[in-house]
Formats: sequence, C-alpha cells, structure tokens
Amino acid sequence: MTDSSSSILPAGDVNRRSLLRGALGTVAAAVTGVVSAAESAAPSPAAGQVQEIGRTVPLVDDMDVIVCGGGPAGVTAALTAARAGARVRLLEVHGCLGGVWTAGLLSYVLDADKPGFNRELVTRLGERGSHLPNNASSYFYDPEEMKLLLEELCLTAGVKVQLFTRVVAAQKDGDNRVTTVITESKAGRQAWRARVFIDTTGDGDLGALAGCSWEVGESKQCPCQPLTMMAMVMAVDPQAMRPFASHFGGQASWRKEPVENFRQALAQAGLKATYGTPSLFQVRDRLFNLMINHEYGILAYDAAAVTEATFRARAEIHRVVRGLRKLGGPWDGLQLVATAEQIGVRDGRRILGRYVLTKEDLIEGRKQEDGVMRASFNVDIHAVSKEANEKAAYHSAGVKTKPYDIPLRALIAKDVDGLMMAGRCISGDFIAHASYRVTGNSVAMGEAAGVVAALAARTKVLPHHVDWKEASPVLEKIRAGQAA
Repeated sequence: MTDSSSSILPAGDVNRRSLLRGALGTVAAAVTGVVSAAESAAPSPAAGQVQEIGRTVPLVDDMDVIVCGGGPAGVTAALTAARAGARVRLLEVHGCLGGVWTAGLLSYVLDADKPGFNRELVTRLGERGSHLPNNASSYFYDPEEMKLLLEELCLTAGVKVQLFTRVVAAQKDGDNRVTTVITESKAGRQAWRARVFIDTTGDGDLGALAGCSWEVGESKQCPCQPLTMMAMVMAVDPQAMRPFASHFGGQASWRKEPVENFRQALAQAGLKATYGTPSLFQVRDRLFNLMINHEYGILAYDAAAVTEATFRARAEIHRVVRGLRKLGGPWDGLQLVATAEQIGVRDGRRILGRYVLTKEDLIEGRKQEDGVMRASFNVDIHAVSKEANEKAAYHSAGVKTKPYDIPLRALIAKDVDGLMMAGRCISGDFIAHASYRVTGNSVAMGEAAGVVAALAARTKVLPHHVDWKEASPVLEKIRAGQAA
C-alpha cells in the first residue's frame, strides 16, 4: 500500500522529503548516540539503590525572600521581612503555622521578655483571652488561638504562604549562592527562586540540602536530647488539679511539689512516665498541658526512627490518661483533647555559620558588635538516655549563664551564600544550643533574619554584607509599627 500523500507531490518534492527524512534520521541517530553515551557514562546504581531519571520542574515564581519552615522563628522572619517591604514566600510542611507552638502543642513560651514580635504576641493573645502569664519572661497560650492569629497576621502583612509543602532540594549557582529550592507537595515537585533564603526548619533541613556543614547533639552519632510529645487534657474540675499542676493560674514560678504529687498519682495507677519530671500546666480554664514523655536517642532527621518514637509516645499518653481517669476522685472524667501532630524535637542539626556560639559565650556573657538579641535562658539539657533520666530528667552541665548576645554572624551560613538561619538550627555548640533553642529566643532571631534578608534583597547584596548597625534601626521602626 502506497502513501497517498506522496503520490500527489511532484518528483522534486518527493526527493526533498526523502532528503529531509534522511537528515532527521541522522540527527535522531546522533541524539540517540549522545543519550546512549551519557547513559553509559553515568555510574550504575549500587545494590539497593535506584537511579532517578532527570526531569524539569516548574518554576512557580521569584521572590525577594523565601522562608522555609513556619514555626516560631519562620513566621516571625516572614512577617518581619514583609513589614520591611520584601516580597516574601513562607513554606511550611504542616497544616498550620506555628510549628512546635501549634502542631507541637507546646502552649508555653519561654524567654519571651523581649521587645518586638514577642511583645506583640502577648498583647494580641491577651486580647483574645488566650494569654496566661507565668512570670515576666514566660506565658501559656491556647494553641488554637495561636494558629488563627498567625494566619491572620501573615495575610495582613502580605506574606504568601503555602502549607503541606516540604523542601527537598536546593540549587546553587557557580558562585556558590543558593538560588532555588525544590519542594514536594500534592501539587507535585515545584521550584522557587529568591534573592535570600532563610532556614527555619528547626532541623536545618535546607542548610543540609544546600551542602552546609552541620552538627547534631554531642556528636553525629548522638547522644542528643530526647523528643517529647505534648498533649492537651481537659479536667472536669480545674481546682482539683491544683495539687498536681506545676503551673496553675499564672503562678510566678514553677512548683516542684506538684511533680511529686503527680508522680505518686501515676504510681497509684500502676504507671511510670518516661519523662522523669511528669508535669501538668494550666493553659486556660479547664484546659491543661500534659508533659510526661521522653523518647531517647532519636536523630531528628531519621524519619523511620521519629515515626516509631511518635507511635510509642502517643500510646504512652493514652495509657496515662486512661490510668488516671480510672483512679477517680480529682481525675474523674479527665479527657484527652489532643496529642501533638508533631513530636517535639529539642536537638536537630545546627548549621555552621560565620560564628559559632559556645558555652564560653554563655559563661562570660559576651557582648557582640553585631548582637541581634540578648539571651538569658539557662542551659537546659534533658537526659540523653533512659538511665540518665532515672537520676535527673534534665541538667545544666554545670554551666552558669550570664545574659549573652547572639551575633548576626551565627545566623548566616558559612559554606554557601544567600542563606540565613533562625531558631534552634543556628550556629552553636551543644551547650549553647541548650540555652538559645527556646521559642522566645527563636522569635527574636527570626526578626533579625527577616530584616537583614529584606535589606539584602532590596540592595542586591548578600546577607553577610549587610551591616547590623544599618539593619537595627530598620527593625526598630518595624517594632514601632512604622514603615521600613
């Protein structure tokens, strides 16, 4: 059977088409040869490995600043950068903003006696009836109110937020500058570009993906601080919980006696918490925070191990609540409201920066020329093993701290350009990290990172070229509610 289209073409056209077909065949053969050569040159995957086929990824948009991680440091960094005039994108893996504050049900902010967003949060939560002061530097809050508040603030500031999105890769240019992050979500694989990136993932995920050096725990094999799953419980009679609640009704200090009372109640129910200092904290009215869990020796970036720890922790919480409820009396009708979606991580990656905070900084109370905030929280190291927990649930490693500065250099990655950090993944040693990791400090770090990132993007320079003496007045204007 002949090609009917060719029968109506002049002989010259037939010849030209034959030549064209021959040329295309030659090109195809050449391309095939190149691909085959490339494939043959590529190393074969080792046993137990699969080679992923290369692919193009849609570029969603360009921004001035992209913040990866919507926890305390990330939300603050995004808000501050936006208030400083930057176009900001905030990427978060969970279904809400706030990280450990909300998905983690922390409900307790420490070392929050600082100006700026720390103070703004206290005011706004108070207006919603969701602020229970403990002392000048700490307070309790309702996680549900915190979720809504953070969303409203980001919408008002113009921060573009995408939830359910995890950063999985980072790209750099020839000058070793981070230019693009790749994410995975239900929308598939997406690429995002910006002038400056901020790693507020808590576990230093972006820094590690970008090729930065990092540390975790006391060594990469751990030992690291344990994970803890928080839970919320509802009491029928809140006053009946007073003898067992370490914090009740906004009392000015942590109460030790209730811990022993709580431990005895657990023993009466035939239970022993994995956390050596089992605690109940009143959040508001009949709502209490329950902290009874420790999961030891878990690397925060080992998904399988974190999954197993999450299952164990949640099962322990349910056992405790059921056991207490069976005791009756003050525990009668005790209801488990929620367990955290995100198990609390104290000890993730610490990304190497242009300055490494050490325990000597804490002991000496060092001031820094580029100090972005003053931290004062004590060293708080939770027992790194079950055996150590039997002796003490936490300790200070014998370090007595004086108020110390966290320098801007500790918030700027050393190994790559265009990347900043805020929160517990900044640059520091194991001892220093055990002090600065609390969320009141994370907020202040987020403010500094946000304003520096915005200025760097606006002036088209790298973050380490921004002078803190120039950035600090801008931050003060933002804190005062003025345009940057």
